[in-house]
Amino acid sequence: MENIRFATRLNSFASCAHSFWPELKGKPNTYQMIERAATVKGLTDVDLNYPQHIHNDVKELKSFIADKGLHVNGMAMRFNTIPEFQLGAFTHPEERVRREAVELTKRGIDCGREFGTRLMTIWLGQDGFDYCFQADYERMWNNMVECFREVGEYAPDCSISIEYKPNEPRAYSILPNATATLLAIHDIGLKNIGVTLDFCHVLFAGEIPAFAAALVSQRTKIMGLHLNDGWCKRDDGLMVGSVNLRATLELIYKLRKEHFDGAYYFDTFPDASGMDPVKEAEVNIQTVLRLIELADKLAAMPELDEAIARQDSPASQRIVNDLIFGK
Repeated sequence: MENIRFATRLNSFASCAHSFWPELKGKPNTYQMIERAATVKGLTDVDLNYPQHIHNDVKELKSFIADKGLHVNGMAMRFNTIPEFQLGAFTHPEERVRREAVELTKRGIDCGREFGTRLMTIWLGQDGFDYCFQADYERMWNNMVECFREVGEYAPDCSISIEYKPNEPRAYSILPNATATLLAIHDIGLKNIGVTLDFCHVLFAGEIPAFAAALVSQRTKIMGLHLNDGWCKRDDGLMVGSVNLRATLELIYKLRKEHFDGAYYFDTFPDASGMDPVKEAEVNIQTVLRLIELADKLAAMPELDEAIARQDSPASQRIVNDLIFGK
């Protein structure tokens, strides 16, 4: 198997902190979480939230990450933790605040370049609405499109990846699903704007992960992949394949057919139940490696392609069952 990159949500490594830092008082800092993440067998990359994870000299932090044997897969904007953006970042009613959001994003892209990455993931967590008669929908949409266009034009050499989510923390998000996101990308009109598929967000949106991947691949590029799992009611962030194993397998099967070359990033929440994040990440890596192996075997079976072409569900299910469970 070719070299597969595995990345992780850095904040996961604050989970059960006392077991790793018995003397620690308060929350671990960025350096400490990176140090702990580096102990995960098979982990190759981390993503950094901007600006939350950038407190010190970038060159110093870059050197520290490299010394731990890791790379920076990408940067991720985190507007939702900044009070000024509570009414939105790219859709805020005040032009001044939208300008601040755009300029902050540009600085985040520049920071990513210093770390050697050209991937910027943007999740507009606060961009949406909660009430009827609250939002001027057309104005919000057009403001968002203009902001994304300015960011994309600023960094044509970078991949600007939109991570959609139906709601939470806002009651309704401006980009709730794959189709709305693809419509926005069409309106933005730039080739360096793509999509990050978050497995839980896709389920939460009532979508089939492999179908969402197919739609995105038809129109643009899957620039980022966040693997996790959940019960489809909220963003649970459970371990990969722990609930929806077959849907996860089908997504990876589809991604392999599309020659996805990004990192398999784990956006999971071991901190929700006080799990050891190192053990959790290692199980995620082992699970994905096994699913990739299964997906590649399925991709080499012409009888599966034939069954899918006929929409012959009994035949396709038998083929998948025989591979998973044995004949």
